[in-house]
Amino acid sequence: MLEQSTTEICESKFVNSLRIIDCGLADYREILQLQHQSQEKRRLCEIQNTVLIVEHPPVITLGARQSTNKLLANREDLAQKHIDVVDIRRGGGTTAHNPGQLIFYPILNLQELNLGISEYIRKLESIGAELLEQSGIHAEIKKGLPGLWVGSKKIASVGVRVSKFITYHGMAINIKNDLNIFEFITPCGLDGVEMTSVLKQTGKHCSMRLAKERLSQLLIRHFP
Repeated sequence: MLEQSTTEICESKFVNSLRIIDCGLADYREILQLQHQSQEKRRLCEIQNTVLIVEHPPVITLGARQSTNKLLANREDLAQKHIDVVDIRRGGGTTAHNPGQLIFYPILNLQELNLGISEYIRKLESIGAELLEQSGIHAEIKKGLPGLWVGSKKIASVGVRVSKFITYHGMAINIKNDLNIFEFITPCGLDGVEMTSVLKQTGKHCSMRLAKERLSQLLIRHFP
């Protein structure tokens, strides 16, 4: 059933050795299952390096490290607000996704790319920073705090998992999403963190289509 619905929502294009799939607006649990399937296929060399680009309906995800998972509302109340809550096995703590947030999930063989995990995370952050720079936002990396920051405000989150050299999960960049969803969590377990977005920083609406096109170009350049 998943493969059928995924075929319906996904458009793919092949450029060199990297496959980029735009999954549009898609359910988090469905895309999580697609990541697991793709990760196994990449491990078996049945598919090439792949990146899933997606927006999700409102959802809160809890990472593998319980100490950084901080919900500020109970699951029943969130369900009434049509916000799903999903426990997953990735690095990082609690985060949230909703429409207008640009998310990408690379399914890559790090061994073939000659990248260590730390180098890979830095590369994701570099891609995000370059994308934001094209929107007139200078985002910075803070030592010991994965993700991207504009001053004291966080604009992008990174949470990855690597199994047998194959990556999944990835990065979420706030473009023009409703930031109120972050009021229900302590982002990444960091107390007092304020989230921001391209829209909030610039006051200008950014086209998600344009953001996806720019991201695709950066992915192709960084993961040839």
